[in-house]
Amino acid sequence: MRVAVIGGSTVTDREYEQARDVGRLLGERGHEVVCGGFGGVMEAVCAGARETGGHTIGILPNEDRTAANDHVETVIATGLGNARNVLVVMNGDAVIAVDGSNGTLSELGHALDMDRPVAGIGTHSLEGIEHVETAKRAVAFVESAVE
Repeated sequence: MRVAVIGGSTVTDREYEQARDVGRLLGERGHEVVCGGFGGVMEAVCAGARETGGHTIGILPNEDRTAANDHVETVIATGLGNARNVLVVMNGDAVIAVDGSNGTLSELGHALDMDRPVAGIGTHSLEGIEHVETAKRAVAFVESAVE
């Protein structure tokens, strides 16, 4: 399964570790991670996934493939700005959100519109999101919702 992980580009240490835990769990379970490719949650989830041999995909808003964080294996440069948010979500069978601001809210809207199962850890409160407290519960939710 491919899981889109979305969230803030600026995060607390706790949020970074939560996202890293999400990445580790996804990698351990053989899932691919797709994200926006930059810092914060995106970097943390990719770092965690790579620690366990998981595959990471970053869909960038700009045209510079070298701008991706060091843990992205497959970089997709779009030049679309925030319009790339729909591509991040579209390329996941499910979505996990950690924290986040306006960009994450946009991605959540797209995810819900596309009927993707969404687990959220400390993110926006919207109908249709399964709010959980831990990475383990987030991964378990998306696995049960897709498989």
